[in-house]
This record gives sequence, C-alpha cells and structure tokens, in this order.
Amino acid sequence: MYAIIRSGGKQSKVSEGDVIDVELLKTDGDEITFTPLLVVDGKGNVFSGRDTLKSAQVTAKVVGAGKGEKVDIFKYKNKTGYRRRGGHRQRFTTIEIMKIKAPSGGSAGKEA
Repeated sequence: MYAIIRSGGKQSKVSEGDVIDVELLKTDGDEITFTPLLVVDGKGNVFSGRDTLKSAQVTAKVVGAGKGEKVDIFKYKNKTGYRRRGGHRQRFTTIEIMKIKAPSGGSAGKEA
C-alpha cells in the first residue's frame, strides 16, 4: 500500500516505514497526520476521490530537523562594479511514515 501526500507545496509517494525529508513543519507534538491525495491499497485498488479520501489518513512521526546543502548566489554585471554575494540553506523536517489508513467505504477506482 502506498499514498501520495502533499507537504510544503510538493508531493511525495510514501509507504509505511519510509523516512523522508519535507519542508520545515511547525509542530507541537511528535506526530503529524496528512490527508492523502491518492491511496493505492495492496490489491491495486486506487482511491482518488476527494469525498472518498476524507476518511483516509497518513500518520507520521517527527524524527528530526536539519538544513540542506548551501546554495551559493552571485550576481554580477559587467563594467559597472555591481557584485552581490549571498547564499541559502533550506531547512527541513525528517519524518517517518508510521501508518497509512485506507479510506473506509467508498468505491475503489479512478475518480476525478
């Protein structure tokens, strides 16, 4: 069984036990729940309808936080003396997928 979740404007395909990095999440506890965009169960049934997925959940545990690699930024314009230097390190949260709860009821199949 796997699911597609959305976090930080990006989508990720996850299965139980996966450890992934997502953009920094502000959390009070150490558990997060996501409403999936798509769920495929072990039999190959696809659940994608918005109404069907209201009862589905993906539960994850926060493992830690960190920063990505440094991205160097350098702006330069010829013959004018214009030079700007900067950098960026994206912060992220590491999560482990604990449980994927399939939708209860509803029909399996492609729904749009």
